[in-house]
Amino acid sequence: MSVKRRWALALLAPALLLIIVFFLVPIGAILVRSFTEPQLGLETYRALLADPTTFRVLGRTLLTGAVAVVVCLLLGYPYAYLMTLVGPTAKSILMVVVLVPFWTSLMARTFAWISLLQRDGPVAAVLGFFGMPDVVLLGSSIGVMIGMVQILLPYMVLTLSTSLGQIDRGLLTAAQSLGANRFRAFAQVYLPLSAPGVFAGSVLVFILALGFYITPQLLGSPQESLIAQVIGVRVERLVDFAGAGGLSLILLLATVASLLVGLLAFKPLRALVGTGTTAGAR
Repeated sequence: MSVKRRWALALLAPALLLIIVFFLVPIGAILVRSFTEPQLGLETYRALLADPTTFRVLGRTLLTGAVAVVVCLLLGYPYAYLMTLVGPTAKSILMVVVLVPFWTSLMARTFAWISLLQRDGPVAAVLGFFGMPDVVLLGSSIGVMIGMVQILLPYMVLTLSTSLGQIDRGLLTAAQSLGANRFRAFAQVYLPLSAPGVFAGSVLVFILALGFYITPQLLGSPQESLIAQVIGVRVERLVDFAGAGGLSLILLLATVASLLVGLLAFKPLRALVGTGTTAGAR
């Protein structure tokens, strides 16, 4: 083994040890219990798969993650695109605005949303002013989505800003010089080239959304629980570590399956990237 590889392994060893001890070992222990309690076998998974609540909660969780991705993308893409247009000073200000949520406790932000979304709160007053006094946000899926998007949006913006900042804007100028208007140049050149960043940001937001616990717990309702809340109930109230481990594995498999579907759907986008590059070059 060369000296460089030894140094690389030595540098990786602390991080790998940390991941193994504090991540892989606990997860492995929970999964083992799901196959061994109350007896050795697949009884836990048979019970979970026979319960329609499992699929209902899992479907709600996946749908919530997908909606969070769409909303974060619709809000984050224009913001990240603006960061590529402005000068260094304005870009720094926009970046600080994105990073400010990371400087505040997640719990504090969630409790702030409780104050804002409650029936007599500021948001309800604004909705009442516009003739919508009966809209209930706190304890609803809409309130949960608002809180989740506020937390997840910076991840989408940071991922997109890195990707969009690497695109040569000269390709847009070249496309316009060949007769394309601004909208067509953006749609056929810039947007396909930004597809890898869109995909990376969407995957990151989707995976993070599937594991949300605090925000749905405080802003949502038990009738619309996500799978992380159900796992928490099984551990804290029912002391059912086997069922919690089984649900965790089902969620993991569903996440992997969703990512595989996303990768298959991304192949045509990569072809579009090539098309967009050729169009820009011409």
